Amino acid sequence: MGHVVPVGKLRLGTGQPLFLIAGPCVIENERHALMMAERLATVTRSLRIPYIFKASFDKANRTSLDSYRGPGLKRGLQILARIKREFGIPVLTDVHEVAQVKPAAEVCDVIQIPAFLCRQTDLLLEAGRSGAVVNIKKGQFLSPWDIGHALEKVKRTRNHRILVTERGSTFGYNNLVVDIRGLAVMKGFGFPVVLDVTHALQLPGGEGRKSGGQPQFISTLARAGVAAGVDGLFMEVHNRPEQALSDGANALPLRQFEHLAMDLRELGKFVRKLDNPLRPPVA
Repeated sequence: MGHVVPVGKLRLGTGQPLFLIAGPCVIENERHALMMAERLATVTRSLRIPYIFKASFDKANRTSLDSYRGPGLKRGLQILARIKREFGIPVLTDVHEVAQVKPAAEVCDVIQIPAFLCRQTDLLLEAGRSGAVVNIKKGQFLSPWDIGHALEKVKRTRNHRILVTERGSTFGYNNLVVDIRGLAVMKGFGFPVVLDVTHALQLPGGEGRKSGGQPQFISTLARAGVAAGVDGLFMEVHNRPEQALSDGANALPLRQFEHLAMDLRELGKFVRKLDNPLRPPVA
């Protein structure tokens, strides 16, 4: 039996409705973040889809040194706190250093461990001790069964409020692929499983000084994940992806969000009528 993880007023996991984590890759400015949060919250509220807003205060792993990183910890958390307060929605952001965890956890409902840092023991332990929900992204270099070691590190802090996210695996140069079998493997650890459909469609470094992407496959991959039985989906959404300051190449255009969310909600309802669709593999 899988864990049901409380996030604010939401309950995520086994037997619960499909949930969405969505927002721009990075906080570009306060006005843009507020606009995106309001639009996404309005849609998900009208569709009765459990929703968590996501955005980064700092993108510390950009391809180029010259790429925009974000407003920084202090200003970014102020903006996230305002979003949480004004729209009544849980918020998620990622952390890159141990010192960022405590202030981030004081504002955010979910602390995210970036994929490249999913083996960083001190960061995982500090995130676990924070008391926040911890979303661990499986590294592009990691097998689905090896993410169990990262989960165990957080569990050692007696924090079992954990989400685990698939975001694709390295497949040759400048490419990623999602192995649907891995979702079932990760489900076997007993925590809610999330599929990051937009980062999984990144082409890392595919445009030289920045990453490319294949957003035309977002709906395909999202439907595949929901049909396989994931508990939630993670997606980067932007009103003008071509002008986004980070990861616009793989972001879902805001105008497409409502229609896709409605389709995914209905597919999620159907899948949940089945008998444990994402059952762990039998040895």
